[in-house]
Formats: sequence, C-alpha cells, structure tokens
Amino acid sequence: MILRFEEVVNKYYDKLNDNDLYIVKIICAERSACINLSINALAERCNVSRTTILRFAQKLGFSGYAEFKVFLNWDAPLKEVENGNIVDALYQDIETLHKNMEPGKLEQICALLHGAERVFVYGTGTVQQEVAKELQRTFTTIHKYLHVIEGETELNNVLVDMTSIDVVVIISYSGSKEFLKDIVHRLQMKQVAYVSLTNLSNNFLAQNTTYDLYIPSTPFNLPHGGVFNSTVLLFLVVDLLFRCYVQQLAGLESR
Repeated sequence: MILRFEEVVNKYYDKLNDNDLYIVKIICAERSACINLSINALAERCNVSRTTILRFAQKLGFSGYAEFKVFLNWDAPLKEVENGNIVDALYQDIETLHKNMEPGKLEQICALLHGAERVFVYGTGTVQQEVAKELQRTFTTIHKYLHVIEGETELNNVLVDMTSIDVVVIISYSGSKEFLKDIVHRLQMKQVAYVSLTNLSNNFLAQNTTYDLYIPSTPFNLPHGGVFNSTVLLFLVVDLLFRCYVQQLAGLESR
C-alpha cells in the first residue's frame, strides 16, 4: 500500500526535529502552493536552509528532494477539470512535465542506453506497447537497435539471459502491477539496470530504480460517464529521450 504524506510523517515522526515539524506544518497548510516549489523556494518559504529541506526529505525515506517533490504532486488532492478547460489541462500537464524533469536525468539515461550491450523495452499494456515500439522505431533511425518484448511470458524468458551490461526500459502507467515486483527483484539480483516510465505517482517501479521518468496526467470526466486518463505524454517523453540521445551522440562524435 502506498502511504499518503501524513502517514509518511507519522511513520518517521520520531526522527523529526522542531525544524522538520515546522516544514510539515507549512506543507500541510499550503499544499497546493508547495508542490511545485524548487528546493530553494521551499526552504525560503519555511525559513530554513536548503540542506534542512534535503535532510527532511531523506528522513521521510526519499532518496532526495526530486523524489519527495514527485510524491507531493502525486499526493496532492486531485483538481477537478471542467469540460471547458480540458484543453488547457493538457497544456498544464506539459508544463508540469517540463518543470518536474530532474536536471540531467535524460542525459543520465541516454548515457546508460549508449553504453548498454543490449536494450530491451517492455510495455505493460496495449498503449504502453505502442510507446515501446515508438521508442524502438525512433532509435532505429540512428542505428541504435532496441528489442521490444511482447508479453509477460517473453519478458520472463528473456530475463534468464540478461546480464549486467544490458538495460531494460519498462513502461507502465501505474508502475504498480504485482508481477513487476518479481521482475524488479530478479533484475536487481542480476545487476541489470532498468529505466521506468510511469505516471506521476509514488509507485513501486519508480521507487526501486535510479533511472525514473514520470508523466503527469490530469484525468477528466467524460460526457456519458467514465474518466479519461491521457497517455499521450508517454510518447512525448520518448521524443525527448530520443532528441537528448541524438544531441549527446553528436557531442561525442565532434570530439
């Protein structure tokens, strides 16, 4: 079960000092204002140092401020989107993607892909498989050949032959499918690095890798019932990753 902010605070309460508790108070009182602040801006808002904010995030079990910020975005109350503003909601999601992209993360992942002996790509659903194929297609244009894994059975079979010089890209909207836990544990035992591409949430897949990419997706109600969750930004991240890779490759070849 994924904990909410208040539950996380309760879990680690004994580790928190007066400064930490004051930060908790500010975040709880001004959640909507705090979720998109940089570490420096939050430190200024709480009248503490940048280091204090970083240590606070780490006391709550997060690897750093970037992961903590993603968690706050996920934990924030869902904003209702009126039908007249659903186009604007997409623009806002794109802006959030840009703001929340951790500096250097794309470059780090591109370097990982470039150095890999083999790159395998797996999507957990129909749309995710299409995203995997798009990733494969774009990288083929620069003669970087990625292997798309078609299903869970094939993933288990291929995993047997993977080594520490391979890389896996796993695309999952929720990042919390039960069978992925076994896959992740096996990848870790074999020391195979993997990149996660998931929705903006505090999910198992992203929690267990250094190489995590998130997309925000604001759901909205459909006219005749039901809720629509867009996956279009998954394709945008693929394009961003490809552009970053090409840029890095051009830099290497110019040396």
